[in-house]
Amino acid sequence: MRDRARKAKRSRRRVSVVGVIGELLVTAGVLVLLFIGWQTWWQSGVLAAQQNNAAAQQSKQFLDQAKDAPTPTPTPTTAADGTKTVSYGTPPVMKAPGFAQSFAVIYVPRFGADWKRTIRESVDVDAVLNSYDAGVGHYTSTAMPGGVGNFAIAAHDTGYGNTFIDVSKLQVGDAIYIQTKDGYYTYRFRNMEYIAPNAVQVLYPVPQVQGSPASERYITMTTCNPPYHAQERIAAFGVFESWQPLSAGPPKEIAAAVRSN
Repeated sequence: MRDRARKAKRSRRRVSVVGVIGELLVTAGVLVLLFIGWQTWWQSGVLAAQQNNAAAQQSKQFLDQAKDAPTPTPTPTTAADGTKTVSYGTPPVMKAPGFAQSFAVIYVPRFGADWKRTIRESVDVDAVLNSYDAGVGHYTSTAMPGGVGNFAIAAHDTGYGNTFIDVSKLQVGDAIYIQTKDGYYTYRFRNMEYIAPNAVQVLYPVPQVQGSPASERYITMTTCNPPYHAQERIAAFGVFESWQPLSAGPPKEIAAAVRSN
């Protein structure tokens, strides 16, 4: 009887230890999931708001600096479909700024009516992509806004503001607006491709075409894919449509977003 009682005690003790270990593992798993949720949603939501506010301040700075600038005289034009517009001629192209320096604000209405981010020089992770007040980086070897060639930029899809999480939702013809100290540059989304992480051909002057000199103006937006992973990349391509000086006011589609800055 005593032996049987001892065995029962030892058995209960073993079960109890296993149970405690199991509970600890479950608790650890829950904590990990909570941390991931916090980092992915709560932290990114807070950072997205900070990045948006920083972009608004950068935009306001551009507008304040251009208050007394004269407005160039536009030339009336007629599009192929008969739509009457105006042209301000060849777009000005700024010199490349220094490392991690802010030089533009990007607006993509497809991402939200008030969505905007600051663009900095370089795609350095710590100084730019993980920044609390930027989020979008410019590939230093590519063209500047409005320049002939490929203006290529990058941002995270998830984490640190979820900046480009909606790139895959772009539709043909969607506008991508770039605001600098010189004006607003309008690009139109054309197509996208899923590529390998080392697919540098998307950064060529003519995206995906090696050795071809550029004669047009392009934009390329890159980010990781699928969301929450970095197995591949997604590249969204667009073409330049027009530009207008800051003194002429913003394009209608982003006028409200600019006024709220």
